[in-house]
This record gives sequence, C-alpha cells and structure tokens, in this order.
Amino acid sequence: MTTAALQTVLTVPERFQGPKGIANGGWLAGTVAETLGGNGSAVEVTLHAPTPVETELCLEHVANTASLRHGDTLLAEAIPVAEELPAPAFVRFADAARAEAGFAGWRGHAFPDCFVCGLREPGDGLRVFPGPVEGTDLVAAGWRVPFTVAEEDGVPASIVTAALDCVTGWAHFAPGESALLGRLTVQIHRSVYPGGAYSVVGRATGREGRKLFGESAIYDGDGTLVAAARATWITPRA
Repeated sequence: MTTAALQTVLTVPERFQGPKGIANGGWLAGTVAETLGGNGSAVEVTLHAPTPVETELCLEHVANTASLRHGDTLLAEAIPVAEELPAPAFVRFADAARAEAGFAGWRGHAFPDCFVCGLREPGDGLRVFPGPVEGTDLVAAGWRVPFTVAEEDGVPASIVTAALDCVTGWAHFAPGESALLGRLTVQIHRSVYPGGAYSVVGRATGREGRKLFGESAIYDGDGTLVAAARATWITPRA
C-alpha cells in the first residue's frame, strides 16, 4: 500500500527574496517545514538549488517528507528529526539592539535586498542586523516584529524561520562576504507576536572547506527560548 501525495502550487512573492530574484533560504525552509505540521518538533530542510521568486512551484507532502520542485528540479526537501536543538546563550534585548551598530553589512552587503537582513524599509523587510556582542563569541540583533508580516492567526512559521536564518551567516561574514544557505534545521517552541521585541542571537560553530556552520535562537524579553536553528552555509567557489 502506498501513501498518496498531497500536492499544492507555491509561488514565492518577490518580497521574500534573499539574493535578488531568489527566495530567502530561511523563509523557504520555514514554508516547506510547515507542511509537515510543526508541533514543536525539529525539522531539517535541505536546499538543493536556488528557488526563483514569482514562479509556480510544486510543493509535495507524502508521509513525513515534504519536497519542493520546479519542473524536474528538486529545490528543497524537509524531514522531521528527533532531537532538541541547542541554542546560543540569551542576550538581553537592549544589548542585542546595541550590537547592531557593529553589523558588518553596514560596511558592505552582498544582498542588500534580502528580506531578513537587507537594508529594506521598516515594515517591508525584517531588518535583522546582527553585530558582535562585546565579550562573547555571539552576534545579536534586536528584532522588532513588524505588523506587516502577521496573518490572521499570528506570525507564521516562515517568518520565524527567516529570522533565524541570516544571523548564522553573519556570525561568519566580514563586510561584503556572502554564502548561500544549504541546510537549516529549526525548532519552534512558542509563538512570535507582531509588535513584539525579541533578541535574535547567533554564533559560528565551525567551518569545513566551503561549508560554514552556525546556530541561532530567538528569545523573548525574559530570556524564554522561542525558537532555535542550526545552519549550514555554502560559500562561493574560489
């Protein structure tokens, strides 16, 4: 007996791009992961190829796997993983907001139109600008959640996962440096609310050839862990 696949059409709005014309990896990972139902468990999303915006794509859910395709090209796939993700340490919102002054992207940004960390207008992008936290190995930003990302039932998982994404890259990047997200494992513990103020924290956890590894977390004002992620980035070929 085989399990029937549930297929839907997904089009990524241009607003949610990372590099110009390509879907932001965190937003895309959250969208594909959400197909599996959430419930607080961790989901691993592997991004196999850049996903174009404003293009009809096929999102398929069969058993406990979700995949996204453009024609015959596999773009992303998600699977549940049975683990509790570790999180970098809590940084108070005031300290996280203060760290933004050191954001390397102010001095050189490879993807200034990125929905998450790009230099977009308030309310349009998420404006998560992580900078180094003095005396630690962390980067952090104060995330003020715009009401414009909320839906009727609150802030969707795709937005929460997007906020967890770029901070893991900026834990590595110098001004002007870049990479593309290759894999993101995410675990959402609590809801995020529009208008809320949260700390987004990240740290680099290693490097192997062209691969960069990092962890991130979102905390509310009293230090309660809201969500955590583990990322693998792929740097450009030399």
